[in-house]
Order: sequence, then C-alpha cells, then structure tokens
Amino acid sequence: MGFCIFNNAAVAARYAQSELGIERVAVLDWDVHHGNGTQDIFWDDPTVLFVSLHQWPFYPGSGSPNEQTDTIVNVPMSAGSGDEEYLRAFDHTVAPALERFSPELVIVSAGFDAHEDDPLAGMRVTADGFRELARRTAAMSPRVAAVLEGGYNLKTLPALVGAALEGFGARG
Repeated sequence: MGFCIFNNAAVAARYAQSELGIERVAVLDWDVHHGNGTQDIFWDDPTVLFVSLHQWPFYPGSGSPNEQTDTIVNVPMSAGSGDEEYLRAFDHTVAPALERFSPELVIVSAGFDAHEDDPLAGMRVTADGFRELARRTAAMSPRVAAVLEGGYNLKTLPALVGAALEGFGARG
C-alpha cells in the first residue's frame, strides 16, 4: 500500500523455512503502521505467528482488535503511547503469544517511526524503549533477526537502530 514493494520479513521467514529448515517462525512488527501485507501473507499459515504493535486507528486502517486468529495477534496502541505502554503490551500480549507459539526464530519488523521525534505518527517511544523491546524479544527465542522498516527522522534513526542492536545483543 505504498510503503513497501517487497515484504522483507515475509521473504526472510520463507527463506528460513525452506533453506534453513526452521519450522516455526514468528514475525514481530513494532513499526508504527500495521503490517497489513505481512498479516495477509500469513493469515492462513499455522507455521508463522504474526504479532503487530501499531498505532490505531492509523494508516493503513487495518489491524483492529477484531482481526485475530490463533497465529495473528494485533496489538492496537493509542496515539501518544510511549515506552511504558509498549513494554506493558509486550509483557501482557506479545510475550505470552510468543511463549505459546514457541518459535525457532523471531524476525522483527523493526520500524522506528513510533519514536517520539518521528514526523509521521503520534507515538512517544524513546531509544531506551526500543532497546528494551529488543532485549525482551531476544530473550524469547534461540534466534532473532531484524529487518529495518519505518523511521523517518534521519537525525534520530542511527541512534535508534544502535539502541535496538544493543538490546538484541544483551540476551538474558
């Protein structure tokens, strides 16, 4: 729908399954926009868990609380949500879904447009929040990979990616 021509997370998930022999893949999308394409690709696929934390209602208009299956988990977040709300959602919804699914690999659609200084949305996540999301994600699976998604403040983006990389490296 305009932001992505190729779905990097879906390509990575299918590659991991077909070429690396990984059976159960989770895709965690923390980009501020709902991952409608990823959801559509994996809607009927029990081998891939898709979890999306996203501002809602917001573009592209999908990802409502009613769009759920056993392997599709949408976590709509209100505009203005910051670190506390994201980490609470992770602990109460994302972590239990990942535990139930028990993925061999988690692929993160790592968008940084939920940052407090990003010009496109209305969220308030900080570098520390992204670092902690990454740390908690890394603790949920034996393998974690990330693909860069949104983030439209080019002054803050390098530090946010660095914070997430620090979090991914700090396995607990």
